[in-house]
Amino acid sequence: MPYVKSIPIHSTVNRSIAYILNPEKTEDMVYTTALNCMANAKDAYNDMKMVYEYFSGKKYNAPPPIDGKGSVKAIHYIQSFDPNENITPEQAHRIAKAFARKTFGDDCQIVIATHLDKGHLHNHFILNSYSVSGKKFYDNQTTLKKVREYSDRVCLAFDIQPIKENRGQSKNIAYNEWKHKKRGTSWKQKIRLDIDRLVGSVKNIDELLCELELMGYSIKRGKYISIKAEEQQRFVRTKTLGEDYTAESLISRIRWRDVGADVTLNGEPAPIRSDYIKTIDEVTQLAAMGKKAQRKRDSNAPYSPANDMDIYKLSAQLTIINRDNIHSIGELEGKIENLKAEYETARKELNQLTAKQDNMDSLIEQAEHYFELADKPKLTLSEKLKLNICRQTINGSTIQSRADLERIKSVKQETDKKIEALKYSFENCKQLYEVYADIAHTYYDISSGDYILRLVAEEQQKRERKAQQNKKNKSI
Repeated sequence: MPYVKSIPIHSTVNRSIAYILNPEKTEDMVYTTALNCMANAKDAYNDMKMVYEYFSGKKYNAPPPIDGKGSVKAIHYIQSFDPNENITPEQAHRIAKAFARKTFGDDCQIVIATHLDKGHLHNHFILNSYSVSGKKFYDNQTTLKKVREYSDRVCLAFDIQPIKENRGQSKNIAYNEWKHKKRGTSWKQKIRLDIDRLVGSVKNIDELLCELELMGYSIKRGKYISIKAEEQQRFVRTKTLGEDYTAESLISRIRWRDVGADVTLNGEPAPIRSDYIKTIDEVTQLAAMGKKAQRKRDSNAPYSPANDMDIYKLSAQLTIINRDNIHSIGELEGKIENLKAEYETARKELNQLTAKQDNMDSLIEQAEHYFELADKPKLTLSEKLKLNICRQTINGSTIQSRADLERIKSVKQETDKKIEALKYSFENCKQLYEVYADIAHTYYDISSGDYILRLVAEEQQKRERKAQQNKKNKSI
């Protein structure tokens, strides 16, 4: 559950807005939003200044008095997430927007930014001390307590649970878990079956964990991946589910799922290919003699060298090497560097287009409000103020008529199409980079002799642990 703190702003509101909208902290302004003002520092400040001065009768940029701090112009809230909550920047920003509307209302004036520059995600909010309808916001312990309660409620709606202490509680398992064990369908078996069903359709491990969360599971990501069903008492690490469910195995099962189909070992002779063919033969022998861990490619089929995940992965990697005509590790490293540059270029272009998309969304919304209010024969005080804010926004744009608004909407549609096409290209580039990087990592292990040694040592350690456990059980 995130922690919320507040900072009253008595002056330099412009500097506070500029700080939270720093492109380096917000992925080039991708994770920024505003309500009843624009999401750029200059316009947001002017919009807030107009509302504050209208309702307070005071100057927004008035210097503080010699004695005391003066009136609060705006309130800076910071909502910090625990790194163990493992939420994405997109999720954090959605939470921020929901929290702002739920806590302060649809007529508040607020700038929202999600920062990614530290070890944990955190949301920043600059809230004008007056809403566009004249409501006054205060910053004190009572209001902060209320704000924190709303933050908790919104986070619970996004399935971010508060940490509950279990001290003093019984360690007996729940009846439902006992029932599963009695039937031979334990929680672990249920988790295995659900993972196996999803592995065949997801694109990566992040999507796998997301799908599991949609099914009602709770997920924790740290050094190990831990999972818990809705009625299960305790989290279990996926590595305890078996060799096929470690993070490394799950990544391999997904990444190399379809690559090894119709494997061909044809291609021009090259050292990297010869080393792979030799290693596949050696691992196959280890599997046949029971001298390596039994990681199954298909968890529903019996284990055999033909159903060994390590052998399959090596064969799949060799398929890519042949398909892309890779002759050496140097050539592979060159492809990796080219993909990194292509990925970074695509990322920057995507961020720029997304920022442009957000600006157009905000401008279109303000223009639509302006024309709607301009057509009304009589306006309330709040509506007049909103009309002035909208007029100020569109005066600095190319929208002067409804025809201009339609033209901007057309440009927005074209931008949306470009973003979708770029996202597809971006994702393909990312996936190929991960495949090449995995091949490079494997080949370095093969070249140094560590690959076979690691497989043998892994199985030996596993047997030693099992022998120690059996010895311990006999002594009890």
